[in-house]
Amino acid sequence: MPDAVITENITCYTNFEEVLIDADFILHVTPSKFTRNIFKQYKQYVGNKPVIICSKGFEKESLKTLDEVITEEMPTAKVGVLSGPSHAEEVSTGIPTVLVVASKYPEILTMIQDTFMCEEMRIYTSNDVKGVELGGALKNIIAFCAGVAAGIGLGDNTFAALITRGLGELARLGVELGGEKDTFYGLSGLGDLIVTCLSEHSRNRKAGKLIGQGKTLEETKKEVGMVIESIDNIEVAYELCKIHKIDMPIVETVYQVIYENLNPQEAVKNLMTRAKKSE
Repeated sequence: MPDAVITENITCYTNFEEVLIDADFILHVTPSKFTRNIFKQYKQYVGNKPVIICSKGFEKESLKTLDEVITEEMPTAKVGVLSGPSHAEEVSTGIPTVLVVASKYPEILTMIQDTFMCEEMRIYTSNDVKGVELGGALKNIIAFCAGVAAGIGLGDNTFAALITRGLGELARLGVELGGEKDTFYGLSGLGDLIVTCLSEHSRNRKAGKLIGQGKTLEETKKEVGMVIESIDNIEVAYELCKIHKIDMPIVETVYQVIYENLNPQEAVKNLMTRAKKSE
């Protein structure tokens, strides 16, 4: 992010105790796969400080959401989730951004609003921790699919259908896992889905596009060069939809593309020729 400027009053440390001893709250931003390991390293310094999860994903091995990982490691932890349509490239240059913070602790909602709200950032609040977290995690899957669609040269009609039907799938699974349906049509669901599916900033979309262009999974990971949350999330969502018997044809099909070598063009054909249904 060459246009981002880090102000002088932001200091970097390599010691957890130094960072946390006088902190008001903690923003946890590591990739999902490292959340448990990193939290274990600093949880002794947390005390009563709120832990705000900013990562979007699952723990692949346990199929747990990240708030579940944190509270499993520290049952007394005060957890919040900050999510929504927010590419770092734009946030860092002051482009207006709107997010949602969720927590069962009212003081956390007030603290995050008071800290971050300004002309460039607006924060809404929610009590639906599970819904806000699942919206942020599951949308990466549909963003990956949007990239595949772009990679094989499909158009606006396809993207609109993918976002709409994909959102339906995410909401069905999300409600089954404890989220509230309306949450998935808010900032952390529909909002994040739109920005991630349509933006060239999205690494998940970029990864899908490379797969659509014929790259292997390993070639794709190497070219993107950053953690691709959607890859792990697709495996988790696939397992969850089987466990809970939720109809998720887009998720099942993209799983087949990545892990069973289904040709992307054939995948589209399979989705388009499924049995007739009402909306």
